[in-house]
Amino acid sequence: MSKAKVLLAEDDLSLGFVIKDNLQDEGYEVVHCPDGEVAWQQFQKKGFDICLLDINMPVRDGFSLAKKIRSLTDVVPILFITAKTMQEDKLKGFQTGADDYITKPFSMQELMMRMEVFLRRSKKLQADIKEEYQIGKLRFVFNELKIYHDKEVISLTQRESDLLRFFAQHLNKILKREEVLLNVWGKDDYFLGRSMDVFITKLRKHFKADPNIVLETIHGVGFRLKTD
Repeated sequence: MSKAKVLLAEDDLSLGFVIKDNLQDEGYEVVHCPDGEVAWQQFQKKGFDICLLDINMPVRDGFSLAKKIRSLTDVVPILFITAKTMQEDKLKGFQTGADDYITKPFSMQELMMRMEVFLRRSKKLQADIKEEYQIGKLRFVFNELKIYHDKEVISLTQRESDLLRFFAQHLNKILKREEVLLNVWGKDDYFLGRSMDVFITKLRKHFKADPNIVLETIHGVGFRLKTD
């Protein structure tokens, strides 16, 4: 299991490779994006534990990207990695919601030490926040791996909870099979697809508590979790 999932937005491909390589050697899972817009698209698709953002990037700069990330979450740490050393740049970085600011050149040891400080803090915050979803008459609490309906409590496995959370986050939207596999299992292949079908069947049994909840199979496309 990786230490943390890292979003790395860095348009200097050589530096990005060095950072990614070093972090992966230490057990981090890293997604490297060459510009701010690609990074924003990735952030919306996947759950990251920490973001490392360059400031000067094409398409979308680091300040704009940080604002977009902060519009979705206050918990995920954001660290700017930049050559900018002016005081006003640092202040602007903090105003956009950054947690820390490390200037180039830097040592990987220093970067990882700073990352760990914020990861420990965010893990505590996330543990204190109950992640809940209302699906029809059912209340799904992800942290507890449970579905609540009146006085009934349905216990879930971690994989069932991961899958249900992804559907709950995209309620009433059509999701492609490969999209679900990539976001919940991290990989799209035939055998994982068969495993997913088993979990889909299990979730449908849990939804019997509310007949208005339907987990549709859209043949040739994927799935949709619908509620009236």
